[in-house]
Amino acid sequence: MKLLVLTLFSLPVIATFLDLILGDPRRLPHPVRLLGRWLDWLEGRARRWTPGLKASGALCVLLTAGGAWAAVEFFTGLQYVGMLASLYFAYAGLALGELLHEGRDALELIEEGKLEEARQAVGGLVSRETSAMDGPELRKTLAETLSENLCDGYVAPLFYLVLGGPALLWAYKAVSTMDSMWGYRTERFRDLGWAAARADDLLAYLPARLTAAFLLLAGALMGLPWRQALRHIPAEARSMDSPNAGWPMSACAWLLEGSMGGAAIYFGEAKMKPELGPKGLEWSVEKLKRIFRLMVFTALLGLFAFQAVRVFSTL
Repeated sequence: MKLLVLTLFSLPVIATFLDLILGDPRRLPHPVRLLGRWLDWLEGRARRWTPGLKASGALCVLLTAGGAWAAVEFFTGLQYVGMLASLYFAYAGLALGELLHEGRDALELIEEGKLEEARQAVGGLVSRETSAMDGPELRKTLAETLSENLCDGYVAPLFYLVLGGPALLWAYKAVSTMDSMWGYRTERFRDLGWAAARADDLLAYLPARLTAAFLLLAGALMGLPWRQALRHIPAEARSMDSPNAGWPMSACAWLLEGSMGGAAIYFGEAKMKPELGPKGLEWSVEKLKRIFRLMVFTALLGLFAFQAVRVFSTL
């Protein structure tokens, strides 16, 4: 009984349900915004350092991740308020609730035919150009970003929270935020953001594959075609430029039978992305509604799995 109570009221469980219920309240300060301001300030200075942009970028990764870890470790170790700080940093490090909220808002706009507003809503979730997308393209793009960010926004942060507490979670989030801001293969960030992109690839390597596994398990329990997904995921995931993004994306594409990939425009340049999932099957509104249910079920299964490993490792 005591073990059950400790499991149910553990930090990862409470943080997950706070995230699902509250999302990211706009009026509360959020560490990611502070990281964004820090990186904007750091960029100009890093470009003036002498070792070269790649070496400067690597030093920025160490400074940012190490600084985030140290700051959270300090606040969570304070007497009296440390427990509240731990809960806040754990909750703020998970982003599934906000992802679901913004995704549902975008889907509602698409469903109502408000394409201009829908393009802006989907554009806020992705780095590609959305201004010329029609309804099917918007639905496919929304499915892609939802499935990819299930790992980046929830499974990976939860993995590091369970592994090393809020401080390790925010060391990971610091690297992930750097990758989202600097990890582009553009002239501006090709060298400076190289270390951030590689570090994020390394840190998300295992969580991405665990996300695909949790998706398959959730899909099996929901009666989705998990066997065909299992046959295709490894090869399709390896076809992507990213070593990690293809795992949850391919899993969702096959489980819900909708195509992903194809032509996209990034920073004014056309790019042909590898195709994932069954060829030529569009993402309907109903499929997107099912992806939300799949994501929540997957998240809860992942939480259960991580908690079970954590509990049994302490016995």
